[in-house]
Amino acid sequence: MIIAVATENGAVAAHFGHCPEYTLVKEEGGAILEQKVIPNPGHEPGFLPGYLARQGVRCIIAGGMGSRAQNLFAAENIETFVGISGPVDQVIKEYLNGTLKSGVSMCDHEGCH
Repeated sequence: MIIAVATENGAVAAHFGHCPEYTLVKEEGGAILEQKVIPNPGHEPGFLPGYLARQGVRCIIAGGMGSRAQNLFAAENIETFVGISGPVDQVIKEYLNGTLKSGVSMCDHEGCH
């Protein structure tokens, strides 16, 4: 499975669509097989869920995401965790050990992408 973390300066970015990059983590059985950073290909409404799905992403972690984006990710069978903050490596460890919990999206307005 591949996890995508909206990333800015080594930490979880507040806005998934406007982050400068994504950290992609390929994991199997709780072990990290590969980790790489890719640039954000650019934000257009509705683009990123399909783009990340084509990368094999099954989970996205971000500080904030609007409800429309969350629904588009759900349509691609991608689980979303929002309201997340902290260093990317720490957040990935929490996800892999089952302790990462979604919170309140850091951007709860409909204009948030």
